[in-house]
Amino acid sequence: MSNPAPMRRFDDPHAPILIERFDDRVVATLNRPSVRNAIDQATIDELHVLCAELEAIPRTLIVTGGGGVFASGADIAELRERRADDARAGINARAFIRVAELPMPVIAAIDGYALGGGAELAYAADIRIATSSAKIGNPETGLGIIAAAGASWRLKEIVGDARAIELLLTGRTVDAEEALAIGLVSAVHPVDELLVAAHVIADRIARNDRAATIATKRVFRAARSDHPEEDLEAQAALFESPEKYRRMSEFLERKRER
Repeated sequence: MSNPAPMRRFDDPHAPILIERFDDRVVATLNRPSVRNAIDQATIDELHVLCAELEAIPRTLIVTGGGGVFASGADIAELRERRADDARAGINARAFIRVAELPMPVIAAIDGYALGGGAELAYAADIRIATSSAKIGNPETGLGIIAAAGASWRLKEIVGDARAIELLLTGRTVDAEEALAIGLVSAVHPVDELLVAAHVIADRIARNDRAATIATKRVFRAARSDHPEEDLEAQAALFESPEKYRRMSEFLERKRER
């Protein structure tokens, strides 16, 4: 089931994020075309509202951007006026942490620029795919700040210490080919197939057991010191699940029928 018909979409076409809801997934499209989807306070507020919904009713989240741009960064006009207390509040960082900690997987579908805060939102996803026109980077030091909304710790977890520090210190962008080569994205698709590909991934996830998917994400993101106890407790709960028994019984039945 790729590109399924939406259940409901926000009526306001000018909302900073357009939302499409399905039984098993939500598609969130950044929608500030006049500023290349720059992430402002209104966008952050909408992200928090969306996260609250997906924490209460877990579904896979696909995040993308409209108009051929994922997100050009944080809104510089707002960012310029922020002061020390705003930095300590972690306005963008806390929203992206919440995105990363959603129970079900998050897929970032990146077309065009994903810079600064836009890149950091993409880094918060579990899976990133892109088009050949994707440009991803963190130019914050050129603006007199650091990448403090997740890049400083997430990027090295994705591409390794050596590559991450080089990208953060130089502020250079990587194109889709390099992003694929270094593992920053897992696949590159033609622009007209990007969302189809994201839905194919969501379809694959939806075929699996929901509880096992949630447990896998939670265990994967656990601290190294929490293993193997975290794994074993999650497995213990799943071993008692009727769904585990049903799925394994069906597997054995199919095997007998071959």
